[in-house]
Amino acid sequence: MRIGSKLRKIVGLVGASAISMIGLASCGSSSSASGTTTASATPATTVGFIMVGSRSDYGYNQAVYVASQTVAKDMSNVKVITADNIPENDSVTQTMQAMVNSGAKIIFATSYGYFPYAEKFAVSHPSITVLHQGGYLAGKFPPNFGTYWGEAFEPVSLGGMAAGSVTKSNKLGFVYAFPIPQTIQNIDAFELGALSVNPNAKTYVVNTSNWCDPLKQKEAATALLSQGVDVLTQHQDCQATVIGAAKAAGAYVVGYHYDASSLDPSGWLTGSVWNWAPVYTNIIKTVLSGHFAGSIYNTNWVGTFATNNNPLTLAPFGPAVTSTMSTKILAEEAKLKSGSSVFTGPIYCQDGSVLVPAGVTPTYAQINNFSCLVKGVVGTLPQS
Repeated sequence: MRIGSKLRKIVGLVGASAISMIGLASCGSSSSASGTTTASATPATTVGFIMVGSRSDYGYNQAVYVASQTVAKDMSNVKVITADNIPENDSVTQTMQAMVNSGAKIIFATSYGYFPYAEKFAVSHPSITVLHQGGYLAGKFPPNFGTYWGEAFEPVSLGGMAAGSVTKSNKLGFVYAFPIPQTIQNIDAFELGALSVNPNAKTYVVNTSNWCDPLKQKEAATALLSQGVDVLTQHQDCQATVIGAAKAAGAYVVGYHYDASSLDPSGWLTGSVWNWAPVYTNIIKTVLSGHFAGSIYNTNWVGTFATNNNPLTLAPFGPAVTSTMSTKILAEEAKLKSGSSVFTGPIYCQDGSVLVPAGVTPTYAQINNFSCLVKGVVGTLPQS
């Protein structure tokens, strides 16, 4: 990883704060940082957002960045600073420290692999509130630490329905990064959604072992398309490469993280879109009120359709999704919002073993421990 990068600054990052952020931009990795100051009659609380990839990736990190700027705009008592392209290693610790040196009192570490660094940093900095995006902690939480996420598999399953309805080959492709709970849940939910409208649909999987590597993504997409896949989806941070591959092949695409329909308006079916701003705002307000410790955010907070606070929502439908199918998908979404589950059994693993017994609805903690791909998924999970 190249050391250092150009520093991007937004109006309001000046004087001593600018000097601190220059240190942030050069801490152990290619990174960028910016500050957005909002007018306030009282001193603003500085809030930092750290991203693993580019803020303009048409995906995960862009959704984070857009939400951070919404927070900066809407909360007059908050000053936002950001850093992107920070890898999942000690660089994130250095970045968090640089943000604290710049006055940050709240830090959002938004990538899955940041978890151990974020938790450790919270323990060593008890006056700083640290939030991690997408992790899960089984043990006791430090009073200044929390994780948050959404039941992503809910809208992902709806995207699977759209994919299953349009495929002609009955072969769907799923490009994913790592075999972590999030991706396993999403692959399983996507296939289950597809099966609900097309019992012959199969989901072929390829992993890239990277959140955003365009070369590996192109290779994975090409391999899937060569097997006859005619719908591609992904659990990658950046979407442009996979969507481009689908467009070039005349295949359809189901997006993830961000509404990237503009990259292929005719091939876009639907997708899942993060709307993080309400979550960020509520967490910040909780911290500023002095009631974070013991709150719902000082734990494994998960938004769901049923509780009407899932930060991941269903994206608009593309032209290939018929009105009949969109109505059916929206009806299924309504069921999820009324309390039904994507993973109510019986559900079977690829090898035929029971993943969820008949009539049983697993808890989120149990879903977070799924370690097998469901029957109908083609491919295996890497063992290391």
